[in-house]
Amino acid sequence: MTETHADYQLSQLDQLEAESIHIFREVASEFEKPVLMFSGGKDSIVMLRLAEKAFYPSKIPFPMLQVDTGFDFPEVLQTRDNWVNRLGVRMVVASVDEAIASGVIVDDGKTSRNRMQIGTLLNAIEEEGFTAAFGGGRRDEEKARAKERVYSHRDEFGQWDPKMQRPELWSLYNGRIHAGEHMRIFPLSNWTELDIWYYIHREQIEIPSIYFSHQRQVIERDGMLLSASDAVQTKGNETITERTVRFRTVGDMTLTGCVESTAATTAEIIDEIAIAKVTERGATRGDDRFSEAAMEDRKKEGYF
Repeated sequence: MTETHADYQLSQLDQLEAESIHIFREVASEFEKPVLMFSGGKDSIVMLRLAEKAFYPSKIPFPMLQVDTGFDFPEVLQTRDNWVNRLGVRMVVASVDEAIASGVIVDDGKTSRNRMQIGTLLNAIEEEGFTAAFGGGRRDEEKARAKERVYSHRDEFGQWDPKMQRPELWSLYNGRIHAGEHMRIFPLSNWTELDIWYYIHREQIEIPSIYFSHQRQVIERDGMLLSASDAVQTKGNETITERTVRFRTVGDMTLTGCVESTAATTAEIIDEIAIAKVTERGATRGDDRFSEAAMEDRKKEGYF
């Protein structure tokens, strides 16, 4: 049997990159109006970089969509604007505040802004007529995301049924949808958190500064370190302390915790993640702590 010459073998990162680029090109050729959902976090930035490579030297042939909770970290918004300006991509911002004001969703004073993203997102997809939406979810993040296929069907109400997924044998994807339905696409499905960091390190990708170690005033609450701000104030006997921290994931600052860390470079973060025993969502996302099925419940309703 002939052996492949070592020079022609792809590294693991190259294989993952090639698979993701293939998915981007498939979707662009198959769907009428795709959109790339963008949170400003490391996964969506890697996804954006892969989309850039997939269509280079042309511009990315679809817009980006961010759901703004009103509680995003300023560093994340700055990085988002840097990417948009550099790539010249159309940016659609779906605001939770505007959705509340227009009556699209109701603020009952109990539901988190993170959960209110569901109605805001579905309304934006319907208004813009998007037929496919790229998401940065990875299978290693959380139990519900491990159930996802690369092409994840959403019905006319934007809902996901984990029991009604389509087979994807030999990486063949079925993108047929009826009017009003859309498909969620996950080109990073086979990546891990460590793969993401290796890729960021190799490609020297710009990500928000809060991913790296820095001094920050924090409040310890429910086993998490939340960033002290106008949106997050002390309660009861809580106190504000200054610690050396970084974020493993970014989202709504009222629900996203940081971890104590001295990792100030991508290489140091890789060393730290390589021995971590808890996923980034399990460690620092308050919205995934409500129940064992919290993420799956939100995804069934239309969440990312």
